[in-house]
Amino acid sequence: MTEDNSKHSPVMQKVKEHSVSSAVAVAGHPIHAMLVHFPIALIMATLGSDVFYWFTGDEFFLRAGVWSAGFAFWLGVAASLAGTAELLLVRGIRIRVGSWTHAIAAMTLLAIAASNWGVRLYFPEEVLPHGLALSVLSAIFAGVAGWHGGKLVFDHGVGLMVSPDE
Repeated sequence: MTEDNSKHSPVMQKVKEHSVSSAVAVAGHPIHAMLVHFPIALIMATLGSDVFYWFTGDEFFLRAGVWSAGFAFWLGVAASLAGTAELLLVRGIRIRVGSWTHAIAAMTLLAIAASNWGVRLYFPEEVLPHGLALSVLSAIFAGVAGWHGGKLVFDHGVGLMVSPDE
């Protein structure tokens, strides 16, 4: 069993001194955490639409992919605005390296989602293979960004608003 080195590190002690409570919240619920589920679900729906289109050739799945990719991008923009506000407004979040790793992965995901939507809007004939490849890549980046975001919440308590009694 390994010992927690953060208890002995003066740098980590300094980092832990700063609050990581959400500054962008409604009734104690962080807006970023409420919003991220929608673009993630829509990214997976876009991948599903692509796979079904590949197997069936049904144009319905092509249209569904355009809508899910578009909504994934725009809801991702909304989630990223809330997340960026948290990053910039809360010092305890900003000084954690993991916060920046999560932000970079999420911004990369947003760029991929925008590209995926663009392919569907302007080059629908390229959904197979390019749209499918972008959907797979966006699903991978959703996992990477989500894993880093989960680490921030579950390991560092980022965004949690709890009373001292809890």
